[in-house]
Amino acid sequence: MVVLLTIVHVIVCLVLIGVILLQQGASSDLAGAFGGQGSQTAFGPRSASNLLTKVTAWAAVIFRLTSIGLTVLVARETTGHSVLQGISSSTPAKK
Repeated sequence: MVVLLTIVHVIVCLVLIGVILLQQGASSDLAGAFGGQGSQTAFGPRSASNLLTKVTAWAAVIFRLTSIGLTVLVARETTGHSVLQGISSSTPAKK
């Protein structure tokens, strides 16, 4: 199950990277090239939601869910193990 979830996680990571790199920047018009804003809003003009923003949102949700799922699955497999489990404590500590 961990392997399948890891494969899905890596694929979603690559899709998320690709979709984010394909998106247009907030100030990518001519006014943004000279430091101006096209509108008087705080973060620039708001455009309509297109396919790339929807894919980004869904990929981010799937990324978060697979991250949480991998954390839970790996934690279940490794519970009860200690770093000091193989060390014998028969030698006394020196002062």
